Amino acid sequence: MATNANWTIIFEDKKIIKNYAEGANEGVGYVINDDAFWSQSKFSNIWAIQHGTSVVSDEVEHRDGTAHTSYSDANLGDISQFINKWDAAHLAQLQADWDADVIHVYSADGSGDITSTESEADQISRKGARPTSYSS
Repeated sequence: MATNANWTIIFEDKKIIKNYAEGANEGVGYVINDDAFWSQSKFSNIWAIQHGTSVVSDEVEHRDGTAHTSYSDANLGDISQFINKWDAAHLAQLQADWDADVIHVYSADGSGDITSTESEADQISRKGARPTSYSS
């Protein structure tokens, strides 16, 4: 299998990885729990894809030992079908991270009770608006 791909798709794990995304030192991957997507007949013999490599003829790996092929020769449709799934999962993660990043003020009596929570307006002031879209 080719190395240093922009995108890695692992069918067995239902995982799409954007390699070195957003300046990260490693790829960022998400499991996409969409059985209707993964069970399409065009994917039945695909083990993995590494798209955007320097060895284009080695991008698609088949389950049955069929020789590796380029993505375009595999006739799997546009790569955007995977990118769009990753983008949606990444947006959901960005939103969850934003939602979880709330400053709480705890009681001084040591009880651990939260006495106040940062308002949404204060959150926006501190960290910007909640993400509403993401596109690779």
